[in-house]
Amino acid sequence: MRYVCAMFKFAHISDIHLGPLPQLTLRELFSKRITGFVNWHRNRRKHLFVNTLDLLLSDLKTRAPDHLCITGDLVNLATDMEIRLSGDWLRTIGDPHDTTVVLGNHDAYVPGAHDKAVENWYPFIASDDDPSQWPQDEHIFPTYRRRGPVAIIGCSTSNATLPFSASGYFSGRQAREMVNLLKKAGDEGLFRVVMIHHPPIRGAAASHKRMIGIRRFAAAISTGGAELVLHGHTHLNTLYWLRSHNHQVPVVGIASASQGPGGHKPRAAYNLFTLTGEPGSWNLICERHGLTETGDGVALDTSRLLYGAEPPQVSIPEAARML
Repeated sequence: MRYVCAMFKFAHISDIHLGPLPQLTLRELFSKRITGFVNWHRNRRKHLFVNTLDLLLSDLKTRAPDHLCITGDLVNLATDMEIRLSGDWLRTIGDPHDTTVVLGNHDAYVPGAHDKAVENWYPFIASDDDPSQWPQDEHIFPTYRRRGPVAIIGCSTSNATLPFSASGYFSGRQAREMVNLLKKAGDEGLFRVVMIHHPPIRGAAASHKRMIGIRRFAAAISTGGAELVLHGHTHLNTLYWLRSHNHQVPVVGIASASQGPGGHKPRAAYNLFTLTGEPGSWNLICERHGLTETGDGVALDTSRLLYGAEPPQVSIPEAARML
């Protein structure tokens, strides 16, 4: 079926790091969480603000996107209370049908946290044909959601790691299943958006924060085909490219949705994508809206045509650059 799209708008935010930290018990601190706890009080709490997130979402609401994509790190130390409060927060921003979530490394900060987060946030994660409750004996990622002309494929690199490590892992099983989902969506003439937390680009993150399985992911994109990849993790506004069939796929990162002014990372922002056209001649505009320098509002930073009459011609790997 050839799908002709009048217009579909979807937004992308990431790295919520919902704060402030709840009071931790000694048992919770007796783990990798102690390093994150110290890092929060030395660094993150000075620049990550809830009111920044509120400003961003308030502005985003005025743009009336059809869907919201969140690429992980909703929490900081993945305590039970953080996971529960983040679930409550998700339910305040919209219906699960209109919001898709994948997990980040902070959502699986310690062993067992990943499953607790999936269970609590499941309505925002589940594939269209999944049961209402998470079947805990089964893998959930990659997920598949169809919204209008768009197929949203959610992947997970979320796994518990040792202290001072924030790496992610993309497995061979996920790669194989992702290829099948991408081909299915391609056969239906859908615009394929892949969500993942860690940037699937070599050198995009420091070695201790890298994604293990980058080559595997690139091969899956090349084999299955895709139109757009969204990621978080680095807290940077970036644009890279991967090859897929006879075109190149934009790989877009975004700053933390809670980053206030005055830090060494870019201020909070969201990307708004406007999709029109049809298979083979998609038109996609990406607008980045970011927190103002004074931190009291949100304004348009950049607008870029990612797909149009002339497909972008970009060399690899020199294509990596800041948006």
